[in-house]
Amino acid sequence: MTSGWHQSTVRLASKGRGFHLVTDEIERGVPEIRNYRVGICHLFLQHTSASLSINENCDPDVRRDMEDITNSIVPESRSYRHQAEGADDMPAHVKSSLFGCSLTIPIQSGQFALGTWQGIYLCEHRNRGGSRNVVVTIQGEARNPQKK
Repeated sequence: MTSGWHQSTVRLASKGRGFHLVTDEIERGVPEIRNYRVGICHLFLQHTSASLSINENCDPDVRRDMEDITNSIVPESRSYRHQAEGADDMPAHVKSSLFGCSLTIPIQSGQFALGTWQGIYLCEHRNRGGSRNVVVTIQGEARNPQKK
């Protein structure tokens, strides 16, 4: 059986503050996933004021509720020492640490092995965070391995 690695960077379009479903955007950015019968995909967000999560992919109210709850846990109104980049910056760093900047997702038959109601979120914690880079690393076994 042939196994291999793939690594690339997907640049996610700039999004406003909130929890955004980006599964399709990541899949479009890494068409190579279709080449793997079985494997592991590691997603690493190269930013300190946003995060990644897996959650409900159907009802947008879940994403709005996640934003509301997260803001109540880490409010901007608190007094922070680090304020050089604006009132939303330090809370964004805290939220990023709470959710984390990486995910590991299994690959089955050339696609993410997500559950029926699961999707990949970009959790944008800044009011205007800009585009975000996700390093995608895949390791696995080819779908149609060539015999040597």
